[in-house]
Amino acid sequence: QVRLEESGGGWVHTGDSLRLSCAGSGRTFSVLRMGWFRQAPGKEREFVGTIRWNSGSTYYTDSVKGRFTISRDNAKNTLYLQMNSLKPEDTAVYYCAGSANSGAGGYIRDTFYDYWGQGTQVTVSS
Repeated sequence: QVRLEESGGGWVHTGDSLRLSCAGSGRTFSVLRMGWFRQAPGKEREFVGTIRWNSGSTYYTDSVKGRFTISRDNAKNTLYLQMNSLKPEDTAVYYCAGSANSGAGGYIRDTFYDYWGQGTQVTVSS
């Protein structure tokens, strides 16, 4: 079993930055890919970005490209989401997710992921 715990959410103004963390514990060696998702009030959960754990290769949804950066610290088993130039439309609960799936595609779907954190709220005011 893998446990994930997000932290770092908060309330910020438009244009501000925030860094989310996702600490993993348990059988983290089984995780091959991690992702960030978000869910705004009244909306479905949406893909934000993903990182392949070993290689560090990343992929982002268009709306956050150039503003958000995913990174990881292997030694600390921690995933990060650096969010810059935040906008009100970035307001959501942010979730980290881990996958033991070695597949080359499908990682933008939440069904690709096996493990989920409890989420952390990010609120961006105009």
